Amino acid sequence: MSDEIWAIDSVVNIWTKEALAARPDRTAFFRGKIGVDRETFEGISLETMLARMDAAKIERAFLVAAKVGVKWHPACYHVPYELVAAAVRQYPDRFSGLAGLDPTEGMDGVRALERAVKEDGFIGAHFYPHWFELPPDHAKWYPFYAKCVELGVPVQLQVGQSLVYDASYPRRSVGRPICLDAVACDFPELKIIGIHVGIPWTDEMIAMAWKHQNVFIAADAHSPKYWPESFVRYIDSYGQDKVMFGTDFPVLQFERTRAEVEGLKLRPGPLRKFLRDNALRIYGLAP
Repeated sequence: MSDEIWAIDSVVNIWTKEALAARPDRTAFFRGKIGVDRETFEGISLETMLARMDAAKIERAFLVAAKVGVKWHPACYHVPYELVAAAVRQYPDRFSGLAGLDPTEGMDGVRALERAVKEDGFIGAHFYPHWFELPPDHAKWYPFYAKCVELGVPVQLQVGQSLVYDASYPRRSVGRPICLDAVACDFPELKIIGIHVGIPWTDEMIAMAWKHQNVFIAADAHSPKYWPESFVRYIDSYGQDKVMFGTDFPVLQFERTRAEVEGLKLRPGPLRKFLRDNALRIYGLAP
């Protein structure tokens, strides 16, 4: 392992028992389809998460206060901003907060995002297009994009195929990376990060990041050993300033993901940018 490089994990779910208490049952998804171990699935403390991060040489995690669909549906849930804000206050050198977005909240949601950034120090926004079946270039997302520009923070959003997380509430895969083309044209000042690699449209995601100066990629949620060869080459060559490390923990475990990244045999310069430097630069954080 490149022990001298402490990574920044750009996509992490807060997974304490408190955070899980109000969520719908996802046993079939996390234990069955994804294969999360029982101890992790049932919830871990922030201290346990930090110990696991230390073992993987991960310095900081961007914790997502996710808004997973509309609050009123039993298959959906919102992680309270305050839960993430409290974790950041407790461990300010290890955690940063990302504010989840729900387009059905309209201007109330926009104002909540502003408060999260200005009052609680959140460093960016995050959303899942498929949970609302609204592609990234839909008009309902635009007020949030405008507010991110105004606040000077990036927005990260899922791109690629979505899965069936709850059999009672299947969602369409609306996060085609090509949808970012319009957003990047309409908001050239907005830093846009497509998370989850973009599989199965990874080359389309690469094309968007290559075309637009303000479009980036986070390589999370898919095990590095299964990444398309073109994506690995991109990270190691002309895309070395464009891609950030991530896990989407607990979807991927910290140590295993870090080990698989090391197994890709990236050149030292691109490896450091991927694991650490790009996230610090894109999010405007001090080294």
